[in-house]
Amino acid sequence: MALILFDGVCNLCHGFVQFVIRHDPTGRFQFTALQSEAGQAVLAAHGLTPADAADPDSVLLLHEGRLYSHSAAVLRIARLLGGPWQLLAVGYVLPRPWRDAAYRFVARHRYRWFGRQVSCWLPTPELRARFR
Repeated sequence: MALILFDGVCNLCHGFVQFVIRHDPTGRFQFTALQSEAGQAVLAAHGLTPADAADPDSVLLLHEGRLYSHSAAVLRIARLLGGPWQLLAVGYVLPRPWRDAAYRFVARHRYRWFGRQVSCWLPTPELRARFR
């Protein structure tokens, strides 16, 4: 099981969660908003405060006890999705500072480019079991 923590009011993050759900037929991934009680508990368990995981760390991945952030989280998620998505792992050939700079640039502008919701997105009843 892998847990994706995402910014619950970010439209880009919401779209990313929907993408993962569509391409994860086995249900390997679970999800929680960073703003949720479960998200806050995961952050605290890893010695992070909500401010630590706020902008631009809008997507985090908890997999096998390790917390991934920035580009490493996105690339690891792509790898775990398998199929053609694992080819995105070629991004690991770029130096992490470059990857993370690109990630931070998009994250810093995500609300302006993609908008934000007034409140966290709620899953449908069918998907509720995959959310904490």
